[in-house]
Amino acid sequence: MVINIGWLKDRRYAELLSEIKAVRASCEGKVLKVIVETCLLSEEEKIRVCGLVAASGADFIKTSTGFSSGGATREDIRLFAEHRTPTLKIKAAGGISTFEDAEALLSLGADRLGTSRLVKLAMKAGIAGPGGPRK
Repeated sequence: MVINIGWLKDRRYAELLSEIKAVRASCEGKVLKVIVETCLLSEEEKIRVCGLVAASGADFIKTSTGFSSGGATREDIRLFAEHRTPTLKIKAAGGISTFEDAEALLSLGADRLGTSRLVKLAMKAGIAGPGGPRK
């Protein structure tokens, strides 16, 4: 799901938490990733939304849909890693264009990466094919 960014900007935290919890309840047994579009948020909003997503019981907080003005940054992943609960995972997505970027984001606390660019680079380099890594 993508959060209601307007509610976050308007500090309607209780409503935002309630909505995420409702989605969490409706997808029982499924993984819930909550997309927050970090490129549109202040540092304070990122910290606040990380707490709300953690409190909701969601499985992941995800940086970006990939359709806004920016994607995952090292600073965002570091910030989320500092403010998440032990059960909340981080998915870095959007703008990851090199293997070095991917390695850095993982080392800073990302648990999963969303990146079609790296798949294309790996295929071009002969590291992976359409079905996954090559042996």
